[in-house]
Amino acid sequence: MTTTPATRIRVGIGGWSYEPWRETFYPASVSKKDELQYASRQVTAIEINSTFYRLQKPSVYAKWRDETPADFIFSLKTPRFIAQRKSLADARPFIERFIASGITELGAKLGPLLWQLAPTQVFDPDDLRDFFGMLPRDAAGHPLRHAIEVRHESFRHPDFADIVQAHDVAVVLEDDEEYPAIAERTTDFVYARLRRCASEEKTGYTQAALASWIERAQAWATGEPPHDLPSLRPRGAAKTGPCDVFVFFINGAKERAPAAAMAFLAGLE
Repeated sequence: MTTTPATRIRVGIGGWSYEPWRETFYPASVSKKDELQYASRQVTAIEINSTFYRLQKPSVYAKWRDETPADFIFSLKTPRFIAQRKSLADARPFIERFIASGITELGAKLGPLLWQLAPTQVFDPDDLRDFFGMLPRDAAGHPLRHAIEVRHESFRHPDFADIVQAHDVAVVLEDDEEYPAIAERTTDFVYARLRRCASEEKTGYTQAALASWIERAQAWATGEPPHDLPSLRPRGAAKTGPCDVFVFFINGAKERAPAAAMAFLAGLE
């Protein structure tokens, strides 16, 4: 496949099993057991949420791999018992257990691992450095990418961005009323979680809002930082060059998330 800005951008949803989607997304002809097969052909990536609550078996990952198209990508929300512990520096054995639980059964479809910190977790530079130092860069020959989602205002600090970039981890950009939006390019991919879908909008976001996010995604993909998003550091400090972009429509009016993702993909075309 030729690499272009559009092919660098993955767009998707969180999970595929959500009862209201039986009315707003899935045709009546699609059975519940075929939901992943259908959803993975309407979007280009899915963020798996069930891994946040419990470890999955290798056979489950293999099943997900086999039900999806060859060029599909899954991101995995990592276990909360790792990412939301008081001391991240104590997480090594739990990280190793998660990595060995079967995630590599996804093969080439294994995308970024999302580490979502608790809203009460404050910026502790030393603890964060220790945690990043434990994150493996490959597993069973598969490269691993990591993204960290922070939810406390104390992380809105240039030192945070410098530490993340030094460890080749992505900062998740969260479009949300409640949590800080940090638009900082720190590695070779960008990970955005868009959480403002509104039920009154058939496509979740307005057409104007979608167009703005499409423009930002295209800018990231070509290596240009969007000029309308605030940065923690002076211009020139961020990672540069073309990069992969992952955009997920998560929560808000979740029943509209698939329509938002599909409208976004249509806008890219």
